[in-house]
Amino acid sequence: MNLDTFLLIQAAPPQTAVDMILGGTLPTKIVLGVLAVFSLMSWWLIVHKWRQFRAVRVMGDLFLEKMERAQRLEDAYKAILSLPESPYSRVFRQGVNFFSELRPGALREGAPPSAGLSLTQLEALRLVLEKEEAEERDELARGLTRLAVIGSVSPLLGLMGTVIGVMNAFLGITAAGSTNIGAVAPGVAEALVTTVAGLAVAIPAVMAYNFFVGKLNLVTGELEGFSSEFIGTLAREGRV
Repeated sequence: MNLDTFLLIQAAPPQTAVDMILGGTLPTKIVLGVLAVFSLMSWWLIVHKWRQFRAVRVMGDLFLEKMERAQRLEDAYKAILSLPESPYSRVFRQGVNFFSELRPGALREGAPPSAGLSLTQLEALRLVLEKEEAEERDELARGLTRLAVIGSVSPLLGLMGTVIGVMNAFLGITAAGSTNIGAVAPGVAEALVTTVAGLAVAIPAVMAYNFFVGKLNLVTGELEGFSSEFIGTLAREGRV
């Protein structure tokens, strides 16, 4: 192989995206590195939240099944004690515990009828349930903000890498004094890799965020409905 052939091989333009990444400039590699970290973080969050919401759904179905079988508040309380911790059981226990503080011994088996809750006590019970609902919602929403940030920032970061790459490509063309399309295309193609990477990171993150927000709203609506049903049960049993 003579020297001219060797130089021609060395100057050959990249043929694949991997060649563009490996032969890219430092800003391009930095942007791609940050996007790779974002991608790993988003996929870890997606898998984690999917498992979390799946577990909540299973525990919620079990909780509702137990509640449907219970005839009275005392029966429901005994049945819930055997269930694992879940947002539904924690809201229920918080309401029952607060009621028991207001009317000690009222939920014991064979306890005599007690006076119902006053309007002030009923409002306090409602606030306690709403506080527990908000805490459960915040716990389930943990991590979703990071998914939203990754989904919104990644395309902008990819665009920034593309702009930097195009600028470098035109500066190289100016320095070489050549306007041949063969000299422009590799630099522009290399710059566009960051845009593709940014979209590849953002699209799954945005889709997962919207999916999990829907699941979160569903669980929140069920908790709010259950709290209203809890107070309705107290009223039906003459405890209000």
